[in-house]
Amino acid sequence: MATNPAQTEELKRLANDAMRAHNLIPEFSAKALAEANGASAASDTDAQVRDLRALLWSSIDNDDSLDLDQIEFAETLAGGKSKVRVGIADVDGVVKISSAIDEHARTNTTSVYTAAAIFSMLPERLSTNLTSLSQGEDRLCLVVEMTIESTGEIGETSVYRALVRNRAKLAYRAIGAWLEGGGAAPPAVRAADGLDVQASAADRRGA
Repeated sequence: MATNPAQTEELKRLANDAMRAHNLIPEFSAKALAEANGASAASDTDAQVRDLRALLWSSIDNDDSLDLDQIEFAETLAGGKSKVRVGIADVDGVVKISSAIDEHARTNTTSVYTAAAIFSMLPERLSTNLTSLSQGEDRLCLVVEMTIESTGEIGETSVYRALVRNRAKLAYRAIGAWLEGGGAAPPAVRAADGLDVQASAADRRGA
Protein backbone atom coordinates (compact mmCIF):
# COMPACT_ATOMS: atom_id res chain seq x y z
CA MET A 1 0.00 0.00 0.00
CA ALA A 2 1.38 3.39 -1.02
CA THR A 3 2.20 5.94 1.65
CA ASN A 4 1.63 9.67 1.39
CA PRO A 5 4.46 12.20 1.91
CA ALA A 6 3.53 12.76 5.54
CA GLN A 7 3.65 9.04 6.27
CA THR A 8 6.99 8.76 4.48
CA GLU A 9 8.49 11.53 6.60
CA GLU A 10 7.13 9.92 9.76
CA LEU A 11 8.73 6.60 8.80
CA LYS A 12 12.04 8.37 8.20
CA ARG A 13 11.79 10.06 11.58
CA LEU A 14 11.11 6.73 13.27
CA ALA A 15 14.05 5.15 11.42
CA ASN A 16 16.34 7.98 12.55
CA ASP A 17 15.12 7.60 16.14
CA ALA A 18 15.75 3.85 15.99
CA MET A 19 19.31 4.46 14.78
CA ARG A 20 20.03 6.80 17.69
CA ALA A 21 18.37 4.42 20.16
CA HIS A 22 20.92 1.80 19.13
CA ASN A 23 23.81 4.28 19.42
CA LEU A 24 24.21 4.57 15.65
CA ILE A 25 24.66 7.75 13.64
CA PRO A 26 21.87 8.41 11.11
CA GLU A 27 23.53 11.32 9.32
CA PHE A 28 27.06 12.19 8.20
CA SER A 29 28.65 15.18 9.88
CA ALA A 30 29.55 18.24 7.84
CA LYS A 31 33.22 17.32 8.31
CA ALA A 32 32.68 13.81 6.95
CA LEU A 33 30.86 15.15 3.90
CA ALA A 34 33.62 17.70 3.31
CA GLU A 35 36.20 14.90 3.44
CA ALA A 36 34.18 12.89 0.94
CA ASN A 37 33.84 15.83 -1.44
CA GLY A 38 37.60 16.42 -1.30
CA ALA A 39 38.61 12.77 -1.68
CA SER A 40 40.10 11.19 -4.78
CA ALA A 41 40.34 7.58 -5.91
CA ALA A 42 43.21 5.58 -4.42
CA SER A 43 46.23 5.13 -6.66
CA ASP A 44 48.79 2.34 -6.86
CA THR A 45 51.82 3.74 -5.03
CA ASP A 46 52.94 0.57 -3.24
CA ALA A 47 55.42 -1.69 -5.03
CA GLN A 48 53.87 -4.70 -3.26
CA VAL A 49 50.47 -4.10 -4.87
CA ARG A 50 49.93 -6.74 -7.55
CA ASP A 51 48.57 -5.69 -10.93
CA LEU A 52 45.73 -8.14 -11.63
CA ARG A 53 43.78 -6.04 -14.09
CA ALA A 54 44.27 -8.66 -16.82
CA LEU A 55 42.09 -11.20 -14.98
CA LEU A 56 38.42 -11.55 -15.87
CA TRP A 57 37.02 -10.14 -12.64
CA SER A 58 33.26 -9.77 -12.30
CA SER A 59 30.79 -8.62 -9.66
CA ILE A 60 27.32 -9.97 -8.86
CA ASP A 61 24.78 -7.76 -7.12
CA ASN A 62 21.30 -6.32 -7.59
CA ASP A 63 20.46 -4.83 -10.98
CA ASP A 64 20.57 -1.23 -9.73
CA SER A 65 23.44 -1.54 -7.23
CA LEU A 66 26.25 0.99 -7.59
CA ASP A 67 28.11 0.27 -4.34
CA LEU A 68 30.02 -2.78 -5.57
CA ASP A 69 32.28 -3.98 -2.77
CA GLN A 70 33.21 -7.45 -4.02
CA ILE A 71 34.49 -9.05 -7.21
CA GLU A 72 35.62 -12.59 -7.93
CA PHE A 73 37.72 -14.65 -10.31
CA ALA A 74 37.97 -18.44 -10.45
CA GLU A 75 40.02 -20.76 -12.60
CA THR A 76 40.34 -24.51 -12.98
CA LEU A 77 43.74 -26.08 -12.22
CA ALA A 78 45.21 -29.47 -12.99
CA GLY A 79 44.16 -32.47 -10.94
CA GLY A 80 40.63 -31.23 -10.31
CA LYS A 81 41.79 -28.29 -8.25
CA SER A 82 40.53 -24.72 -8.52
CA LYS A 83 41.88 -21.33 -7.56
CA VAL A 84 39.43 -18.72 -6.33
CA ARG A 85 40.22 -15.06 -5.80
CA VAL A 86 37.78 -12.73 -4.03
CA GLY A 87 38.53 -9.01 -4.14
CA ILE A 88 37.12 -6.66 -1.49
CA ALA A 89 37.04 -2.90 -2.06
CA ASP A 90 40.07 -1.27 -0.41
CA VAL A 91 38.32 1.54 1.46
CA ASP A 92 41.48 2.16 3.46
CA GLY A 93 43.07 3.54 0.30
CA VAL A 94 40.68 6.50 0.41
CA VAL A 95 39.50 6.81 4.02
CA LYS A 96 42.21 7.82 6.47
CA ILE A 97 42.41 6.44 10.00
CA SER A 98 40.73 8.69 12.61
CA SER A 99 39.14 10.88 9.92
CA ALA A 100 35.50 11.90 10.35
CA ILE A 101 34.44 9.30 7.78
CA ASP A 102 36.45 6.62 9.59
CA GLU A 103 34.85 7.52 12.93
CA HIS A 104 31.38 7.36 11.39
CA ALA A 105 32.08 3.97 9.79
CA ARG A 106 33.70 2.69 13.00
CA THR A 107 30.55 3.56 14.95
CA ASN A 108 27.97 2.15 12.53
CA THR A 109 30.16 -0.75 11.26
CA THR A 110 27.77 -1.42 8.38
CA SER A 111 25.11 0.10 6.16
CA VAL A 112 21.68 -0.13 7.76
CA TYR A 113 18.69 -0.83 5.53
CA THR A 114 15.18 0.13 6.63
CA ALA A 115 11.88 0.46 4.78
CA ALA A 116 12.06 4.23 5.11
CA ALA A 117 15.73 4.94 4.41
CA ILE A 118 19.17 3.47 3.85
CA PHE A 119 21.87 4.64 6.26
CA SER A 120 25.10 4.05 4.37
CA MET A 121 28.31 3.34 6.22
CA LEU A 122 30.21 5.59 3.77
CA PRO A 123 29.18 8.81 2.03
CA GLU A 124 27.64 8.18 -1.38
CA ARG A 125 30.56 9.70 -3.28
CA LEU A 126 32.75 6.95 -1.83
CA SER A 127 30.38 3.98 -1.68
CA THR A 128 29.04 4.31 -5.24
CA ASN A 129 32.07 5.90 -6.86
CA LEU A 130 35.60 6.21 -5.46
CA THR A 131 35.70 2.91 -3.56
CA SER A 132 33.15 1.00 -5.63
CA LEU A 133 34.56 -1.78 -7.82
CA SER A 134 32.70 -0.34 -10.79
CA GLN A 135 32.85 -1.98 -14.20
CA GLY A 136 35.71 -0.67 -16.34
CA GLU A 137 37.40 1.26 -13.52
CA ASP A 138 40.85 0.60 -12.07
CA ARG A 139 40.50 0.10 -8.32
CA LEU A 140 42.60 -1.07 -5.39
CA CYS A 141 41.24 -4.01 -3.45
CA LEU A 142 42.20 -6.60 -0.86
CA VAL A 143 42.36 -10.05 -2.44
CA VAL A 144 41.74 -13.32 -0.62
CA GLU A 145 43.20 -16.12 -2.73
CA MET A 146 42.63 -19.80 -2.05
CA THR A 147 43.27 -23.12 -3.73
CA ILE A 148 40.42 -25.60 -3.46
CA GLU A 149 41.41 -29.25 -3.64
CA SER A 150 39.50 -31.79 -5.72
CA THR A 151 37.99 -33.03 -2.44
CA GLY A 152 36.52 -29.59 -1.73
CA GLU A 153 38.98 -28.85 1.04
CA ILE A 154 40.78 -25.49 1.10
CA GLY A 155 44.50 -25.74 0.43
CA GLU A 156 46.93 -22.85 0.18
CA THR A 157 45.63 -19.37 1.01
CA SER A 158 47.02 -15.85 0.84
CA VAL A 159 45.85 -12.28 1.32
CA TYR A 160 47.31 -9.29 -0.52
CA ARG A 161 46.49 -5.93 -2.07
CA ALA A 162 45.98 -5.66 -5.82
CA LEU A 163 45.02 -3.30 -8.60
CA VAL A 164 41.99 -4.72 -10.41
CA ARG A 165 39.42 -3.87 -13.05
CA ASN A 166 35.88 -5.23 -12.93
CA ARG A 167 35.13 -6.58 -16.41
CA ALA A 168 31.43 -7.24 -15.92
CA LYS A 169 28.75 -5.93 -13.57
CA LEU A 170 26.40 -8.89 -13.30
CA ALA A 171 23.01 -9.16 -11.61
CA TYR A 172 21.65 -12.05 -9.55
CA ARG A 173 18.51 -12.72 -11.59
CA ALA A 174 20.07 -12.80 -15.05
CA ILE A 175 23.24 -14.64 -14.08
CA GLY A 176 21.26 -17.11 -11.98
CA ALA A 177 18.91 -17.96 -14.82
CA TRP A 178 21.84 -18.50 -17.18
CA LEU A 179 23.84 -20.67 -14.77
CA GLU A 180 20.76 -22.80 -14.12
CA GLY A 181 20.20 -23.27 -17.84
CA GLY A 182 17.06 -21.19 -17.99
CA GLY A 183 18.25 -18.19 -19.97
CA ALA A 184 20.86 -16.76 -22.28
CA ALA A 185 24.20 -15.51 -21.00
CA PRO A 186 23.88 -11.84 -19.97
CA PRO A 187 25.34 -9.31 -22.45
CA ALA A 188 28.16 -8.44 -20.03
CA VAL A 189 29.25 -12.09 -20.02
CA ARG A 190 29.14 -12.37 -23.80
CA ALA A 191 31.10 -9.13 -24.18
CA ALA A 192 34.17 -10.40 -22.29
CA ASP A 193 35.89 -13.29 -24.05
CA GLY A 194 36.27 -16.22 -21.66
CA LEU A 195 34.10 -14.78 -18.89
CA ASP A 196 31.48 -17.48 -19.41
CA VAL A 197 34.03 -20.16 -18.51
CA GLN A 198 35.32 -18.38 -15.41
CA ALA A 199 31.82 -17.46 -14.21
CA SER A 200 30.81 -21.11 -14.45
CA ALA A 201 33.94 -22.10 -12.52
CA ALA A 202 33.16 -19.53 -9.83
CA ASP A 203 29.62 -20.87 -9.54
CA ARG A 204 30.83 -24.45 -9.10
CA ARG A 205 33.14 -23.36 -6.30
CA GLY A 206 30.64 -21.06 -4.61
CA ALA A 207 32.65 -17.86 -5.19
